[in-house]
Amino acid sequence: MKALRVILADDHTLVRAGLRSLVEQLNNVTVVAEAKDGHEVLTLVATHHPDVVLMDLSMPGMNGLEAALRLKKEHPQVRIIVLSMHASEEYVLQALRAGAAGYLVKDSAPLELGLALQAVARGETYLSPPISRQVVDSYMQRLGQADEPLAVLTGRQREILQLIAEGSSTKDIARRLNLSVKTVETHRAQLMERLDIHDVAGLVRFAVRHGLVGTEK
Repeated sequence: MKALRVILADDHTLVRAGLRSLVEQLNNVTVVAEAKDGHEVLTLVATHHPDVVLMDLSMPGMNGLEAALRLKKEHPQVRIIVLSMHASEEYVLQALRAGAAGYLVKDSAPLELGLALQAVARGETYLSPPISRQVVDSYMQRLGQADEPLAVLTGRQREILQLIAEGSSTKDIARRLNLSVKTVETHRAQLMERLDIHDVAGLVRFAVRHGLVGTEK
């Protein structure tokens, strides 16, 4: 049987090391690369062509949600399992909408990692047991609805929103994304208008509420 090729993504080196150790104990599974943020995930997927990306939800620069959205657009054949400390409905729904095929809470038993990888490899969806059936039912009911707040933003606007919420200045964002300060200011003005939020504190609260950044790891 062909080995399942996996990329690990987490901004903590020790967490990645722990995940690698667990994954490499599984039969017919191999870790082909590790990433520390969403940008690196996209680059490594294009290089290594994995079957599955096992990805932390909260990463700086580009989080797991945004990376998942871009992966599903650019590499739809890749299956995504999101890792998170959050088991709340909002976080799970955001991950499923972004294209995740699995959702594991970080305090899951090690056995669950193997079960999740096997399930998504078969084309199924895997959710950690603490995530209730109610979450799945709610997702099915809301799937396709057009009132999802993040849906009104472009990928670049979501990226800038995350960086703003992480405390980056306009100059920092421009330098990081290789844009002009004026372009960043234009994107920020547009996302404020689309969200009807007109101060940075409000943008930060919105980003936390919708899973773009976390209040803690």
